[in-house]
Amino acid sequence: MSAQLYVASERPDLWERAYDQIVGVWPTYNEQGDVLGTHWSRLDKDFADFQLVLYDEEADLALAHGHSIPCRWDGTVEGLGDGIDEMMEGAVHLFDEGGEPNTLSALAIEIPPRHQGGGLARTMIGGMRDIASVRGLGSLIAPLRPTWKVRYPVTPIERYAAWTREDGLPFDPWIRLHVRLGAEILKPVPRSMHITGTVAEWEEWIDLPLPESGTYVFPHGLAPLEVDRESDRCEYWEPNVWVRHRIG
Repeated sequence: MSAQLYVASERPDLWERAYDQIVGVWPTYNEQGDVLGTHWSRLDKDFADFQLVLYDEEADLALAHGHSIPCRWDGTVEGLGDGIDEMMEGAVHLFDEGGEPNTLSALAIEIPPRHQGGGLARTMIGGMRDIASVRGLGSLIAPLRPTWKVRYPVTPIERYAAWTREDGLPFDPWIRLHVRLGAEILKPVPRSMHITGTVAEWEEWIDLPLPESGTYVFPHGLAPLEVDRESDRCEYWEPNVWVRHRIG
């Protein structure tokens, strides 16, 4: 297999073709973000220079998508804000106002289950680092969705992010990979991505009845879901962990 990385603006044909092949990456609920859902479609149009596709043209096979967005960051932990929602809104506002970015933020790396575990994530992270370098952006930051947090949904992200193995590396595989590639952990964020919906919507998204108001642990959730049947509203905050890759 001889896959190559392409920027969406250079090969929009491959980028679009990949949408039919890169499926089954996220649980349904995770695609319903209040903020990300509002702005996500703009990535293809306004930020095509920052989207990546890993494609094997000989096999006509898409292996991965990489989504990122240029933003402005003051370099401080405090300046990261409250997570992916706040960063996304700030990046879109910066673009609309004609501002000058100085940082690239990763949003997501999508690798279908059948292609996971083969080192493709390293390739995608490297591709994002290359984009940042070419564009003169001093850092690649990433609000990571920890892989194994689904196993510990009631553990606060502040504690989970601090767990390490005997060798001193992070307990979580996704955080650990970034650290091995030179990233530093900046801070965990308990309320990073907001997802709200009606009780019926959430029952459909997670395939789980929600018979009464209360707090629920649900399949593939990184944190509990709050359900209020009287107001017909469910609220979920997904936690993330900010990391930084220095460029140059």
